[in-house]
Amino acid sequence: SNCPSNGLCSRLPPDCMTCNTNYSCVYGKPATFDCKVKPHVHCVDQNNHEQENFTINMTCQFCWQLATTDYVCTNSTNCMTVSCPRQRYNATCTVLDHIHCLGNRVFPKMLYCNWTGGYKWSTALALSITLGGFGADRFYLGQWREGLGKLFSFGGLGIWTLIDVLLIGVGYVGPADGSLYI
Repeated sequence: SNCPSNGLCSRLPPDCMTCNTNYSCVYGKPATFDCKVKPHVHCVDQNNHEQENFTINMTCQFCWQLATTDYVCTNSTNCMTVSCPRQRYNATCTVLDHIHCLGNRVFPKMLYCNWTGGYKWSTALALSITLGGFGADRFYLGQWREGLGKLFSFGGLGIWTLIDVLLIGVGYVGPADGSLYI
């Protein structure tokens, strides 16, 4: 059911074919694999001729070594992106159907936390410059305790406001939920 009919053999998902192991495969170098379509699967070559046996050309590498554009991973929204050192999370990655590689097509990978909660850096900076003395920038970023402190101290008599403009401007102060700016 996952195998398309009458498409190019070289674009078939790996579940639709069986390939012989190429023992002369040299890591990182181009390699050729002899493959055969599974029963009830029909595919064609570039000249639109039906084929049963065909070859696949690919780089000899394991699935976990592919470029990040060749697989998709699960995302985590419960880790802090603005932390030092940067946090990582365990993701489960799956290789795209038309990509061929060696080894398991589903693999674990440690990825950096990288998500956004919808806060814009430009909005935070504009609020810090214009209404920072009243804590509007800190309220916007979800840091309500600091916002109250700035509000009742008139921005730390202006000193806290100037420091916050600098800290938000360079991206040191971010959203309270740990997300990245948009």
